[in-house]
Amino acid sequence: MTAPASVWSCPFPPTAALDFDPLLKQMLDEAPIARIRLPHGEGEAWLVTRYEDVRTVVTDPRFSRAAGIGRDLPRMTPDAIGQAESINLMDPPAHTRLRRLLDQGFGSAYLERTRPTIQRIVDVLLDEMAEHGSPADLVQHLAARLPLWAICELLAIPEEDRPQLRRCAVAMMATVAPDREAATQSQAELRAYFTELTARRRRAPGKDLLSMLAMARDGEDALDDHELAAMGMVLLVTGHDTSSYQISNIVYTLLTHPEQLAALRARPEMLPRSIEELLRYIPYRRGVGGIPRVATEDVEVGGVMIRAGEPVHVSYLTANRDGSVFERPDELDLDREARAHMAFGWGAHHCVGAELARMELQVAIGTLLDRFPGLRLAASPGQLQWESGSLWRYPHVLPVAW
Repeated sequence: MTAPASVWSCPFPPTAALDFDPLLKQMLDEAPIARIRLPHGEGEAWLVTRYEDVRTVVTDPRFSRAAGIGRDLPRMTPDAIGQAESINLMDPPAHTRLRRLLDQGFGSAYLERTRPTIQRIVDVLLDEMAEHGSPADLVQHLAARLPLWAICELLAIPEEDRPQLRRCAVAMMATVAPDREAATQSQAELRAYFTELTARRRRAPGKDLLSMLAMARDGEDALDDHELAAMGMVLLVTGHDTSSYQISNIVYTLLTHPEQLAALRARPEMLPRSIEELLRYIPYRRGVGGIPRVATEDVEVGGVMIRAGEPVHVSYLTANRDGSVFERPDELDLDREARAHMAFGWGAHHCVGAELARMELQVAIGTLLDRFPGLRLAASPGQLQWESGSLWRYPHVLPVAW
């Protein structure tokens, strides 16, 4: 058993474009289980970076998310992202119970019913982009609009409420201290909004996803009002942010890897596998964004002893670049044999909407490439401005021509 020799200072400043963070790469290679200090929170935490060690931490019940409630744990953001009542901070059996209920809303039958809605929205947005003419900003015309429109359609959120909800969701992911008050206020606004909305759906359920979750039953068990409102918040924040930024990131990556793009155009049936490889390859977040776990007893991981009460972060980004699992991990290979990447997390807290996000990305990217066979960047990569004030990584503007 070994112990790290030092504590790593990890501000994780923004890196150029979608370059992989050099500090994360160094830690994966030199200190795969390390003590770190992050910009916010008290004290130090462990950071676990290797694929197998990450899988151990996120599946071992001795590492608890709920045990961190009420503690000022090390983190990237001024305020903690998770809400105490959220499923993201629950452990089994409470988490297992909620997940069984939530999974009823995301079955294959529901996804197939949803696909025409997603396709219709994509078609409308790309019609508008074509009408605008070349060049056009893909962020403005597709990436920033599709996921929010889609999740709001699925939750039946009134159109006039959507801009406010997006502002709140973006504010919650800010990493700079001056935005602490805005982030706190945004959480409160979202909680109040979904508390009122879910109460309305209880009284008069419709055919939307929120109503389906309100009516979900496991025997006599059902989601209570607080759980339903918290899930509405989670779906809004994760259901549009991740897909929005990944649409831009995926298109940028394809357009800057012309040989890979040409192979995909020649074999469009590669699209589902290609999306998985792009999700693995793209460092979609900055640093170690996410919710830490706390060891509830002494646990040895990868030859290092983590003591009871110590917080532990995992890096899904480095797990996706682990050379012991992925051959040539730093290369994009759209024909790579499918392996289980961790872009949607792993274990009990694997993203509940992962299959919905996959479908959304496949429809958006597939339709875009089909509609615009000459799609190309309308600016040099060095001219693009990238997000630097939040956990997410994405270009603010992505000018494309065709």
